[in-house]
Amino acid sequence: MGSTVLSLRIDGELLDRVRQHAARSGMSVQDYVVRTLIREDFDERFNAAVDETEKFYGLT
Repeated sequence: MGSTVLSLRIDGELLDRVRQHAARSGMSVQDYVVRTLIREDFDERFNAAVDETEKFYGLT
């Protein structure tokens, strides 16, 4: 899988908080943001799969 550059403009206070979270995790800001996006994407896909399974078995 290739990679693409994503440029963001964010508030200075938010960047400071993200830096703090990243530092606590021993990660760079870039790695922390990517990990957070991957986790959020996984959660959404997992919940969608659970919903589809419940529909399939008539549980909803």
